[in-house]
Amino acid sequence: MYGKENLEQRIRNTYRMYYRDVYQFLLFFTGDEHSVEDLTQEVFMKVLKALPQFDERASLKTWILHIAKNVAIDQHRRKRLSVVFGNNLLKLIPAAKDRQPEEAFQAKEEKEYIESAILKLKPKYRMIVILRGVKEYSVKETAEILGCSEAKVKVDFHRAIKMLQQKLQTYMRGGQDGERTK
Repeated sequence: MYGKENLEQRIRNTYRMYYRDVYQFLLFFTGDEHSVEDLTQEVFMKVLKALPQFDERASLKTWILHIAKNVAIDQHRRKRLSVVFGNNLLKLIPAAKDRQPEEAFQAKEEKEYIESAILKLKPKYRMIVILRGVKEYSVKETAEILGCSEAKVKVDFHRAIKMLQQKLQTYMRGGQDGERTK
């Protein structure tokens, strides 16, 4: 299908184009910046093996993120009891420069809680929140990546957002899921 040089160039271009998307997806999903580089490499090794058989009519990006989803699920299964909750989301969301120190601290605290709440969702809900809410993929793209219907994406995203809203409301009131006191 491809000459050796053409295939090597295509692999290099694919890696450059989609590395960041795969890395960020895995970072948001796992919450473990120490293993995300290895997982990203694992994804691209799988892409490398399967690229010659890739169906050109499909979206390369959704195909690669579908592979990333499977790698993330495998990692989650391997590490089910030791999910690491870090500050990854905070590093990816720029802080507002015009805030007073007290407001900035409160915003940072809220972002940490939101990140923690996302990471505590079941994997199927976490993936949808990451793809739809954080990465802002369309319903169609999310459905292709996850290998499910658009209706399922809409329903699961709605459920996940409701769960996050409930956790955030509890947190804002200083309830049992939150550590905040007023």
